Amino acid sequence: MPSTVSSLWYVDDPDPVAVLRAHPGPDPDAAFALARQLNPDRDVVPAASGTMKVWAGPDPESVYIGCYPGVTVLCSTQAALPRPTKLPELLVRPLASEHTFLVSYDLSLGWGAFAEWERGEFRRSFSATRVNILEDEGMPRVWERPYWAGDHPIELVPGELPDPQMLPFDPPDFADAANQVWLGFRYHGPASAEKPLAAEEIEVCGFSLFPKGEAPKLAAEQTTAAEPGVRRGGLLRWLRGRDRVS
Repeated sequence: MPSTVSSLWYVDDPDPVAVLRAHPGPDPDAAFALARQLNPDRDVVPAASGTMKVWAGPDPESVYIGCYPGVTVLCSTQAALPRPTKLPELLVRPLASEHTFLVSYDLSLGWGAFAEWERGEFRRSFSATRVNILEDEGMPRVWERPYWAGDHPIELVPGELPDPQMLPFDPPDFADAANQVWLGFRYHGPASAEKPLAAEEIEVCGFSLFPKGEAPKLAAEQTTAAEPGVRRGGLLRWLRGRDRVS
């Protein structure tokens, strides 16, 4: 599973897992258009494509996007917010989607966050480390009850002493549970009967971000060749060719 996740999901279809399983390849033209829409002050250049097992938590100079019918995922450091309610308006609803879901975590920090909007209207957000709640806004959902009740305690390593202020759950696991409820799959663990989809099965298109006018010459030429309107198969081959990372 990915050790870091910083993702935004724009969802219209009531069964996202079915969509992702039925369409193993994303739409690269739509992904490129969205990458440029969300980064108007940057040069956006097609880069390595791959799966969310590798690219769910990208570096600040990259974004990874998977556009599927009724489901779009954006992997960007802009989603890794201590306070999810501070998400820029442009990222809340760029596609006029019915639902927007933010799911982010960092296993090394013991931090996790999630948030949801309905037609652009804020509904719920949570962000915390194991001992500090950074944000807890909106009405808690029914699915959260077992976590607050202590049914999913933090698993300490041998010799580790619990902090007296430790939450009754592990924030990354809490965020992953939100992903399960909203999107029908977990990042943790492989696909199984209980986990019908795994991160390594979700493909995304990669894009590198450069300051305006500073993209390498070769990359700029490739971007021009990949402008919307070109034959889709050509851009798809570029995104899935020798630079593909699984």
